[in-house]
Amino acid sequence: MLTQTTSRVLEPGDLDAALAVLDREPVANAFVASRVRIAGLDPWRLGGEMWGWYEDGTLTSLCYAGANLVPICATPRAVRAFADRARRAGRRCSSIVGPADATALLWRLLEPTWGPAREVRRRQPLMVADRPSAEVAPDPRVRRVRKDEMEQIMPACVAMFTEEVGVSPLAGDGGLLYQARVAELVGSGRSFARFDDTGKVVFKAEIGAATDRACQIQGVWVAPEHRGRGLAAPGMAAVLRYALTDIAPVASLYVNDFNTAARRTYRRVGFEEVGAFMSVLF
Repeated sequence: MLTQTTSRVLEPGDLDAALAVLDREPVANAFVASRVRIAGLDPWRLGGEMWGWYEDGTLTSLCYAGANLVPICATPRAVRAFADRARRAGRRCSSIVGPADATALLWRLLEPTWGPAREVRRRQPLMVADRPSAEVAPDPRVRRVRKDEMEQIMPACVAMFTEEVGVSPLAGDGGLLYQARVAELVGSGRSFARFDDTGKVVFKAEIGAATDRACQIQGVWVAPEHRGRGLAAPGMAAVLRYALTDIAPVASLYVNDFNTAARRTYRRVGFEEVGAFMSVLF
């Protein structure tokens, strides 16, 4: 039994203790919690390691170290321990993302050795909704994407990712991992879109993470030629309805603070700001 403050890589036997930490903040932790509930803590299945921070033998903070580095319920002392471990391991992730305060401290400690970053987004409001707004009627043409529509949805997903992140998801492995991720969301019924009469996607969004307590909407995108036509709010209202009816009692998302149009749209649909995330992109 651990009787002092220490950090270590968690093992499958630590699952219940890790889930107890994740459940303390089910909305903010939805992304990691959804993966842990499916894959457990085995690094091969999880796609990365889960680091734990112990205070007097009790697991109090986590950090997911995979394609993203994500501090979870992390106190300042835990963040410093995670930064030490990350520094020794070397950068393997494409981003650091998580609650703004913990992520800012983590980046401040890692920047001298991991920097410079390609981009730092210091404040991304975290927004939640537990009921749809009566102000915006859901778009009846937004529906679940079918498995036989991968050829239509993929270009929209690639365009959204490239526009949002600044690099193409097709780089490196030719997009195999990204295509598999899109296929997973389509197959699980968590990819939504509106198609025009020619079968082209004009609006899309996904429920990228889901537990029985919260889900996270991501990848919201309107085709450039259709922007300014009022598609985003009804489209989001439709996705929110699906999310709250079929997936979880609370839906969340986070958005760049400079994207005032998107924040306004999400508020109209029923979301409210409850906190902030931060992202460091490499």
